[in-house]
Amino acid sequence: MQPQSTPSRRTMLAGAAALAGATAAAAVTAGAAQAVAAPTAAGAAAPARAGRRDRTVVFRNVRPFGAAKPTDLVVVDGRISDGPAPHGAKVVDGGGRIALPSLVDAHIHPDKTTWGGSWVSRRPASGIADYVAQDVELFRSQRRPVAERAYGLMSHAVAHGTRGMRAHADVAPAYGLAGVEGVAEARERLRHALDVQIVAFPQHGVIRTPGTAALLEKAAREGVIDMIGGIDPIGFDQALDEQLDVVFGIADRHGVGVDIHLHDRGEKGMRAMRGIVERTRALSLAGKVTVSHVFCLPGLTDSELGSVAKDLGEQDIALTTVAPSDSLVLPIARLREHGVRVGLGSDGVRDSWSPFGDADMLHRAHILGWVTDVRLDDELSECYRVATHGGADVMGLAHADFRAGAPADFVLVRGECLPQVVVDMPRRDVVVHGGVVVARDGEFLA
Repeated sequence: MQPQSTPSRRTMLAGAAALAGATAAAAVTAGAAQAVAAPTAAGAAAPARAGRRDRTVVFRNVRPFGAAKPTDLVVVDGRISDGPAPHGAKVVDGGGRIALPSLVDAHIHPDKTTWGGSWVSRRPASGIADYVAQDVELFRSQRRPVAERAYGLMSHAVAHGTRGMRAHADVAPAYGLAGVEGVAEARERLRHALDVQIVAFPQHGVIRTPGTAALLEKAAREGVIDMIGGIDPIGFDQALDEQLDVVFGIADRHGVGVDIHLHDRGEKGMRAMRGIVERTRALSLAGKVTVSHVFCLPGLTDSELGSVAKDLGEQDIALTTVAPSDSLVLPIARLREHGVRVGLGSDGVRDSWSPFGDADMLHRAHILGWVTDVRLDDELSECYRVATHGGADVMGLAHADFRAGAPADFVLVRGECLPQVVVDMPRRDVVVHGGVVVARDGEFLA
């Protein structure tokens, strides 16, 4: 979660992405051409999808990326095929709907949510410490366990088109491992419909809260998590080297990744970034490290940004961002010039920090376009790309781009074209994961 200098979360959250100028029309043309597909089956194409019955499904009369001419998508064993559909294959009629890649939420906190429960009235807060205290109070007041609350939110996300999610779950003496265990239980229930990575997130600090480091180590040792988190090593924990040594040490010992919340701005943030880059290089963790929010980057000069981006690209350190305002927008296009992976996320959803949020990544792509004041079709399409392929890159998922061999993870919506979908946010009529229909008309099919 994110700190703030005023009671409003909006003032402290950075907006998400300066938009790259890549032309979506080319992607639409290429995607549509590759998408004239063949037999599709829902199968065990990935470990998270193991155990499904192999089958071939034809999604008839759909328009990949909003192509003018409808076509058939054929899915075999959960992946797009370029071969002909065999006789007798199951057929799902798309009714001329647009087919779009499913979305990826690269940063969300499902353990904190009150989604589906009673309204919670929130008190003023002036910084992380106040929010942390309210987190504990809310946790203790909830009658529903983490697993139930997280499952409700995560299945809602699936019904709105999310295929993958990086879930941050608080780890602190106040909770033990209840957060990660609850999210892990929800992940298991949703393994047929959602690919989930879990981050053990030390919201209360790694060093300032004794006992947290041991819990992080335990979570990694027991194999319940995919990544170790961190938070503002200087501004909040006030222990740059100590925190980073603990976090990176655990990751190195147990073969997990790192995802650090970094809200510190100016030189504090840049010192932390340098420490993250140095440890990534020293421990050969390239490709396994992410920094979330990264409020220290937008204020840099072009030359300073180029230097940092070069280091990030060389060590394959990914970044994630959310989009509540235009005050601290990550320069995605510039970062991409150096090969930096950048994804978009929901952050907190109806928790003690804020009553807002809905875990709908199409809505988040819409917000991204709104706060960055985009107007052109290519820019609107780029908002969607950040919310799909950008997050997939951060999580290490294959692009669901309708090419032969791509995962058959897509949504069917009514509309004219992709830019219009981003603006109007139509209902997700059909959500497909691994070739299997997992939601219809905005409702999750358990």
